[in-house]
Amino acid sequence: MTYCIGMRLNHGLVFMSDTRTSAGVDNFAVSKKMFTWTVPDERMITIMTAGNLATTQSMVSLLEERSKAVEDRDPGILLQPTMFQVARLVGATLKEVIAESATGGQTSDDQFGASVIVGGQIKGGQPTIFMIYPEGNFIEITNDTPFFQIGETKYGKPILVRAYDPAMSFEDSVKLLLVSFDSTVKSNLSVGLPFDLQVYETDTFSDSRQKRIESDDTVYRAISNGWGDALKEAFNSLPSYKV
Repeated sequence: MTYCIGMRLNHGLVFMSDTRTSAGVDNFAVSKKMFTWTVPDERMITIMTAGNLATTQSMVSLLEERSKAVEDRDPGILLQPTMFQVARLVGATLKEVIAESATGGQTSDDQFGASVIVGGQIKGGQPTIFMIYPEGNFIEITNDTPFFQIGETKYGKPILVRAYDPAMSFEDSVKLLLVSFDSTVKSNLSVGLPFDLQVYETDTFSDSRQKRIESDDTVYRAISNGWGDALKEAFNSLPSYKV
């Protein structure tokens, strides 16, 4: 399983993904799930993946190959004029990989299934994020739906719904995502550290603000422990219900 979040703020985008892959309850490994393409002063595109690892790695490899391919190849991710067209290309590539893998009769929601978050900005457009389904179709982030999650989403969603504010700082948004990820890690063994983080400020067209958050990160540990203590204090402050 996986957990990834893409969030839009008034001044940019924030992406975070875990790195754990599993093939059973006692077989865990670390695998990157966040990938970025940039053209300085022109575009920044980030993709996060969840689902069958072979499917997602094949999709990313195909996108990477086509971004560097000769002229007679399909248009690459770095040649698309808008983020909408980028989402269409990623969706088509995901659908293509699943179809090739499923020649034995599997369907897109079977063992080869995967989902993707793609976000970023191309010069002339606004920063945005799309969530792409295994069938290749997608939806775009809106004011009513300001963040997307893929993978193991249910444990970390309540804090996002309650605390998200589009005007919050990047620092506070990262704190919010860390609480969401920490709640998920404590609830599901198939999601785990390290976490990959990327913060994107509008119109910078740069991927320079990236970091891998390890299990011994002092700020993460303080947030994890502090959130647990704060929940206990909040619970104890509530009135008891007499029966």
